[in-house]
Amino acid sequence: MKYVANILRSKGDPQIIETGPSSLTTADNLARGLGWFSIGLGLAELFAAGRIARAFGLEGSETLIRAFGLREIGAGMATLSTEKKAGLWSRVVGDAMDVMALLTALDSPPRQKANVKLALLAVAGVTALDVIGALALSAQQRRGEEPKDMSGRSGYPKGIGASRAVARDFKVPRDMRAAVGA
Repeated sequence: MKYVANILRSKGDPQIIETGPSSLTTADNLARGLGWFSIGLGLAELFAAGRIARAFGLEGSETLIRAFGLREIGAGMATLSTEKKAGLWSRVVGDAMDVMALLTALDSPPRQKANVKLALLAVAGVTALDVIGALALSAQQRRGEEPKDMSGRSGYPKGIGASRAVARDFKVPRDMRAAVGA
């Protein structure tokens, strides 16, 4: 990966000599994926409420589906923020609301009833991921496993001391001094 990043750097930019471990845990990565999924689903519910309502036999419930879309977007934004745990737990509550709404559609015609069953299965799977992520983040906080402390990393390939020495010994070319009036 560092080789790709070095190709994309401008001439004169410092090169990446080595990469370190990510400060993100598996639970953080799961939360990020679920956050983006939530935003995408929310946008679909917001802008395609009519199609979703027809697919599940919920005609007349478009406003509710749009409200669920707004809820999904809010939960996704919370999940992508520093409040990942609260975002994931709000997704779990939202999943329960989705299940309740879908259960009311089980008396739909056969084609739509099949769609509802498939949606219930999908919601169950996503709910499991939401619960796993929320429990993992909760356990991580209880154990004190906050994301890795990266404050000791300078971002300078040879350390900040070496960079300061280079800056201190840097001589401004004569033509540049004339340009700035020094």
